[in-house]
Amino acid sequence: MANKNGVEWSIRVGDESSMVLEPEHEHGLMRLCDRLKGLVVRFVMRVWMFLKKAWDLGVDDPRKFFHCLKVGLALVVVSLFYYMRPLYDGVGGNAIWAVMTVVVVFEYTVGGTLYKCLNRICATFLAGSLALAIHCVASRSGHRFEPYIMGISLFILASATTFSRFIPAVKARFDYACTIFILTYSLVSVSGYRVDHLINLAHERLSTIIIGTCLCIITSMLVFPVWAGLELHLLVPRNMDELAKSLDGCVAEYFGHGDDECKKILRGASSRSCAYCIETLTSFLNSKDKVPEPIKNHLESACMNLSSSSTNVIKELATIVRTMTRSVKINMAIEDMKNAVQELRNDVTSLPDLLICKPHELEEKTGPVSSETNVMSLLEAMPLVSFASLLIETASRIEENMVKSVEELAEVARFKRSKDEEKLKHNQTSNKVVYDEQALQRV
Repeated sequence: MANKNGVEWSIRVGDESSMVLEPEHEHGLMRLCDRLKGLVVRFVMRVWMFLKKAWDLGVDDPRKFFHCLKVGLALVVVSLFYYMRPLYDGVGGNAIWAVMTVVVVFEYTVGGTLYKCLNRICATFLAGSLALAIHCVASRSGHRFEPYIMGISLFILASATTFSRFIPAVKARFDYACTIFILTYSLVSVSGYRVDHLINLAHERLSTIIIGTCLCIITSMLVFPVWAGLELHLLVPRNMDELAKSLDGCVAEYFGHGDDECKKILRGASSRSCAYCIETLTSFLNSKDKVPEPIKNHLESACMNLSSSSTNVIKELATIVRTMTRSVKINMAIEDMKNAVQELRNDVTSLPDLLICKPHELEEKTGPVSSETNVMSLLEAMPLVSFASLLIETASRIEENMVKSVEELAEVARFKRSKDEEKLKHNQTSNKVVYDEQALQRV
């Protein structure tokens, strides 16, 4: 059957009715439209997810947003040396070096910005002075030897400076300065061979770099400054909190009480010596040696109690560092942890008695036991004993390392006393005064 748009095909179905088939090119056009629509939807979703992540990043840490504004502000101010004629005449066409300086030296923290600024100024001054000195020597040697002297000096200094970047001490502190030294010396020496006013060139370049670095330092210090010391101060309690969550999550997961949040936390467990023990504890989660449930139930309560008390100590230490305030709760938390350690040791010590129990005696101690359960061997309980021993070792490291370190920090940094501690000290002083007065009256 034909129409003005082409040919239509119809088929006869089982109920003697007919069905018209659409042309093939219309199906292809519909599929193409669906694909384009899917591409547009996926693109919009990716843009939306990117904007959402960027928004969440700014909300979590507004200082990063302010840092972007500071960089923009510094670039706007330094660009005035290009746009305003009086300022442009003062520094000449080298004003672009001030803009480049702001771009490369502006860091997130004040210390980082100051470090790169000093490296850039010192390297520029040293390279420029050295290039001027070698240029003077080369110019007095005559036009025949001048290019050879400049070329050889460039080769030697560039090679030696590049090699120095492989030295760990130099790379850690002066890697950026070495790069700027090579760049500045190369530009000044090469351009100095063709430019007569070499001193003016070096002076303008150094002055523009000083302008850019001073602007960066002033902006980073006065506009929402971010200090590296404060970042470190916030990072320490944050790591302590993560360590506490990791310990809780590891023990909960071992005894079957974990969730998806515990698994996420266990992927980032790292905080020095205490974290090493927790990292070892996580290896028991995927162990092929399964401990019988009756034996596991015997130590579950003590392990969970020790885990809880240990995390309380870590969280309290994190609060002390975060607020820079001493706490009277830390002593009680440490005592609870010591009691939990002793409880777990007692339960581990009583394991041999449990292992040699008859099935009906084991049922009385640990709960219902299947008829297939016989006397447990010590070999079957070894993974659980090792887990408990590592948990005790973790508590020991918390007390010996973390607690003592925080106490030393509190003494050196002179953390202020909490209100509860001040009240306790005041009450002790008052009681002592009353006792002394009563003693004097008796005398």
